[in-house]
Amino acid sequence: MLVSVTDFTFTKRLDLPGIARAAIGLRRTWPALDGAVGLWMWTAPRSRRCGAVSVWTGEEALHGFVARPDHVAIMRKYRARGVTKATTWVSPGLDETAIWRDAYRVLMGSGTTAGRSR
Repeated sequence: MLVSVTDFTFTKRLDLPGIARAAIGLRRTWPALDGAVGLWMWTAPRSRRCGAVSVWTGEEALHGFVARPDHVAIMRKYRARGVTKATTWVSPGLDETAIWRDAYRVLMGSGTTAGRSR
């Protein structure tokens, strides 16, 4: 399993509603995505941060999602309104507890995950 963690820190709090609507729109299409295994969206409004932890069957599936026209349009719209960080790593299986533990460490900047590839 390929785990992807995204962390977007937005500059203006007023951007959060639009970002949230865009994310929910992408989430609605999730069940039909080839190679999509799991998705957890998160927000930390007081810190002006939001993002997702997603699990894929492999890099091809993740790259397919990233290249989708709707995802590209959203990224173009919000790219200049904050800072995006992303990382991926290979997980030996779908252990939700381990994935979230590792994602939390990455998001809090308190460590790296075993086998982290980027």
